[in-house]
Amino acid sequence: MFGIHDYGLFVLAGVLLNLTPGQDTFYILGSSIARGRRVGVASALGICSGCIVHTLAAAAGLSAILATSATAFAVVKLAGAAYLVYLGVRFVLARDPAVLPTASAASDAGKAFRQGVVTNVLNPKVALFFLAFLPQFIDHESPAKIAAFVALGLTFVATGTAWCLFLALAAASVRRFFAGHPKAYVRLSQAAGALFVVLGIRLAVAER
Repeated sequence: MFGIHDYGLFVLAGVLLNLTPGQDTFYILGSSIARGRRVGVASALGICSGCIVHTLAAAAGLSAILATSATAFAVVKLAGAAYLVYLGVRFVLARDPAVLPTASAASDAGKAFRQGVVTNVLNPKVALFFLAFLPQFIDHESPAKIAAFVALGLTFVATGTAWCLFLALAAASVRRFFAGHPKAYVRLSQAAGALFVVLGIRLAVAER
């Protein structure tokens, strides 16, 4: 269908890639532990929505611009790096062990969703991944390449969403421990923040 071949292999490869930890994984885990299940799920859905954006961009050829334009790649890369460092610094500055956040409101979930989208969309390596990975499973003579891109991208998003939701729910259960150990929560927040700063710096200095 749509000129897609080796679909089973694509699904398997996608699942294995989703299981590989990255900045999206750490963002979801941090959100779930810090703000609870609702915010964690919203973060996961935001990340996955960002992947949909990358899928559509790859189908439209926009990712090719990042692959061929050093300026466009650098702009998006530095914007994403700056955002990661900003999030990391906010975590690192957490000092008060008495304030483990309480149950989240709908506005908190909405903010987490938006942050998840931005975190994912502003990572040019995700865009290049979609551009490099998906075409391997599409017949170069297919008359429906855009439909094939979208179908494969949505498949990847579906498996990724399942994994991200699992991470969010599992991490939220750990929150109970930190409710009784607020100092440990602060240390974890600071460690997560430091990791985000490192990821941001690594993204900023990384080559294509």
